[in-house]
Amino acid sequence: MARLPELAVFDLDYTLWPFWVDTHVDPPFYRSRDGTVRDRRGHVVQLYPEVPQVLERLRGLKVPVAAASRTGEIEGASQLLELFDLAKYFVHWEIYPGSKVTHFERLQQKTRIFFSQMIFFDDEKRNIIDVNKLGVTCIHVQNGMSLQTLAEGLEVFAKAQAGS
Repeated sequence: MARLPELAVFDLDYTLWPFWVDTHVDPPFYRSRDGTVRDRRGHVVQLYPEVPQVLERLRGLKVPVAAASRTGEIEGASQLLELFDLAKYFVHWEIYPGSKVTHFERLQQKTRIFFSQMIFFDDEKRNIIDVNKLGVTCIHVQNGMSLQTLAEGLEVFAKAQAGS
C-alpha cells in the first residue's frame, strides 16, 4: 500500500467552506430549526459538498487531521467547525492571524511529526509556497476540497515518499 501522511492539515476559508469567515459571513453562527447553519443575519452557510466524506476517508485511513487558518475570526471559525460537526475529526487547530509557517511549527512541536510526513491542503498559492519550504507536501485546492483533490494529494505524497 502507498505511504500515507502522518498528519493531514487543512486551511479553512475557500478550502473547507466557500467564503472568508472574517469577511463574507456575519458571526456568530447558529443551527436553525431546519438543521441548516446560519450566520447572525440568517443567511445559510455551507461547506463544500464533499468535505465530510474527505474527513471521513482520512479517519478510515487512520490519518490524523489538523486545521491551519490565518483568519482573524478565530471564534467564528471554531464555531463553524463545531456546528458543521467537523470538530470530531481534528486533533489540533491552529487558527489565528499570521504566517502559516508559524502554524506548522506549532503543529510540529505539538505532534512531533516531521514536516516531511505532513500533507497540507490550501487554496492560497502564497501559503503553499511558504509551507512547502518546510518540506511539507502541499496541495493547491481549487474550487474547494473534494474526494478527487484528496486522492490526488495522497498520490503526490506517496510519490514524494517513494522518491526520498
